[in-house]
Amino acid sequence: MNITILNFATIKKVKLILVAIVIMIASNLLTAQVAINTDGSNPDASAMLDVKSTDKGLLLPRVVNVSAVINPAAGLMVFDKETNCMRYYDGTVWSQCLGKTFACGDTLIDSRDGKSYTTVQIGNQCWMAENLNIGTIVNGSNNQTDNGTIEKYCYGNNTSNCDTYGGLYQWSEMMQYVTTASTQGICPTGWHLPTDDEWKTIEIQLGMTQTEADGIGWRGTDEGSKMAGNEPLWPNGNLDQNANFGTSGLRILPAGYRRSNGSFSGIGSYT
Repeated sequence: MNITILNFATIKKVKLILVAIVIMIASNLLTAQVAINTDGSNPDASAMLDVKSTDKGLLLPRVVNVSAVINPAAGLMVFDKETNCMRYYDGTVWSQCLGKTFACGDTLIDSRDGKSYTTVQIGNQCWMAENLNIGTIVNGSNNQTDNGTIEKYCYGNNTSNCDTYGGLYQWSEMMQYVTTASTQGICPTGWHLPTDDEWKTIEIQLGMTQTEADGIGWRGTDEGSKMAGNEPLWPNGNLDQNANFGTSGLRILPAGYRRSNGSFSGIGSYT
């Protein structure tokens, strides 16, 4: 019978060696690169995750829209089903669609705050089909100022009205304190405020004569009905009961207005 005797010092060394091995294994697991493939190749030295296939793709999470993602991390990437494209979060806002050239009719993503807007082609013009909602809300009792920050009013000082109808802006704020026609103003990059001639162009495209478009005050027939949208927000009347209501693709809403004394009026009736 062979008897092996281990003294305490030997046992202690064995324990230390085992602990060291476990630590090394754990360390390797924490820092290991991962390769997913069918050819057994190692991951590229620059990649933590290297996926390789000749006939399969990488399917990222598909979300209803990016606003459904709570507290996104910078660099997070998803497929946005609302805009039908890949988008990533830069730590502040969601990106425009990746690898996709914008065409009128696509959803416009405002890179300043990540809000999305439908667009529509009418004749030779491309229009944002929805009211713009950009800026920091200020109380209706105060004038908007040239302070480097886009400011907006929300009807009744209620932010939910901006979410529904868009923001309200004083002329100078809208123009961003320049007087040049067709300026960008508060619009997203690549867009501009329409000139009077551009308004006439769309009015004529929707049915007015040149003489009617050149007039002032109330003019035309049902062109306003064609430009309006979201019928439940309008009062029952000639505009929303017209057979051509909403047919232009625009969705202009009755956002109301701010009076010079700081009060609000006309929501549901005027825009």
